[in-house]
Amino acid sequence: MATDCIFCKIVAGEIPSDKLYQDELVTAFRDIRPVAPVHILVIPNAHSSSVTEMGDGDAATLGRIVAVANQLAKQEGVSKSGFRLLCNAGPDAGQVVYHTHFHLIGGRELGPMVAR
Repeated sequence: MATDCIFCKIVAGEIPSDKLYQDELVTAFRDIRPVAPVHILVIPNAHSSSVTEMGDGDAATLGRIVAVANQLAKQEGVSKSGFRLLCNAGPDAGQVVYHTHFHLIGGRELGPMVAR
């Protein structure tokens, strides 16, 4: 655990959150600044600053993140209509919290992702 990481503190239960799922590898909770009706963060419990730090040894955790995201998409009623699962890596991508995390976003039409 990184002592100054807000997501590590959420995993440890030191900061309250609207947790939807937690096991030995990952935690999922609602984003406090949602951009859509469904906006859930799915994070590894072990601290890494960015997905760029993860590798072959993290395959089980990354697989669990996708499985949990799919489970939560079904639970939240967006698996059939569609959702986005994205991970920002670094400042140019808009990463704000430096603990690897994936955004599960859905519940409204998101439109295509196009380059500007």
